[in-house]
Amino acid sequence: MSRPSRPSRPTVGSPAPSGVRGVLALGGAALPLFAFLARLPAALCPIGTLLLVNQRDGIGDAGTLAAALWLGQALGGPVIGRLADRRGHRPVLLGACAANAVALAALVTAILGGLPLAADAGLAVAAGLTVPQVGPLARARWARLAGPDKALLGSALSFDTTLDEVGFVVGPALAGILAVTVHPASALVLAAVLILVFGTLFALHPSAPGPVAAPGARAGVRGDVRAGVPGGVRLWSPGLALLFALAVLQGAAWSGANTGVNALAESVGEPGAAGLVWAAMAVTSSLAGFLTAARPGPADLSVRLRRTIAAQAVLTLPLLAVSGLWGAAWAVAGIGLAVAPHLIALFGLVERTGPAERMGEAMTVLGSGLIVGQALAAAAAGPLAAAYGYRAAFAVSCGAVAVSAVLAAAAVTGGGIRFGRPGAPGA
Repeated sequence: MSRPSRPSRPTVGSPAPSGVRGVLALGGAALPLFAFLARLPAALCPIGTLLLVNQRDGIGDAGTLAAALWLGQALGGPVIGRLADRRGHRPVLLGACAANAVALAALVTAILGGLPLAADAGLAVAAGLTVPQVGPLARARWARLAGPDKALLGSALSFDTTLDEVGFVVGPALAGILAVTVHPASALVLAAVLILVFGTLFALHPSAPGPVAAPGARAGVRGDVRAGVPGGVRLWSPGLALLFALAVLQGAAWSGANTGVNALAESVGEPGAAGLVWAAMAVTSSLAGFLTAARPGPADLSVRLRRTIAAQAVLTLPLLAVSGLWGAAWAVAGIGLAVAPHLIALFGLVERTGPAERMGEAMTVLGSGLIVGQALAAAAAGPLAAAYGYRAAFAVSCGAVAVSAVLAAAAVTGGGIRFGRPGAPGA
């Protein structure tokens, strides 16, 4: 089966552009544009669901449906990643985009029609299960396009991670504006349209890889298709397990801080300001991400991993002294300076650690780790904030980052865990 053609690269002998210019020369302007607009629904859907359901049925039902969305996405992400590796990005993404748009439309119809909570929750899980995983699969494409050029790959992954941060600034703000000016359901309707149109364009882009030829297949050996393991290539390794654990802790840190900001805003009588306060983190994180993409720096990724999570642990401590919304905004803005560089190091190490034949699945596994961490911390931080105040939720965030910093330092320093592709065959 022939592979789709990839965008042109600089000719041999010509100086390769660096930074963002190099990334755009590698993938073209359309690839990041389609990827950004196709992943924007991931930022629109949770807040859109909360706004719609909270207005109609209260915050309890809204939280239940948001959790159902998270659950579906955490479970479905690795499955879609595995299918994309086995079948190729194009058919899997086309099917997922269509299914996700239908599921979102059905969810809106069910909520507005007053169906029971159980029915709404089932549709929310379905919407989560069918999320096309554009972000992780875009990173897998950049890894394929960059090839052995590690400097260019670092810039590409930095740029792509920054697009996520920009999306989480634009998405919640856009959902809030649409809820006030149009209708509370409009954010979910827009998400369905974006995923159907731009998810399809992302699927059809020439960078979409076909089925990955596993080592066993290239040698004329039939892969273990029944087990879903291309050529028997093992996915998990100590390095990937460590990165997954760090992703869970990062998600928990976000969720604890976000819960604390919402509890603080409600305690001072300005619940609507929570989104604006939280956006301060995404703004500074986006700026830090663009700077990292432009000048990745000479440090090894494992060194950057330790430094960025240690910096985040220090920058999170001021949350415990916050007493007002302005203080919270400054505190989360400071944390944002370390968030994107940390995520860039995490996903960069996944590219080095996960098997090339299962790169889409490896990237989606890390994305699921972020979601699992957010869901677990939300379940703990919410009751703690209700019982002991917003600082209890902030303590959850501080604790998660502290554990992450200790884990990264203990596992990586001294050669404890080496990040590299698992070579041994196995399930």
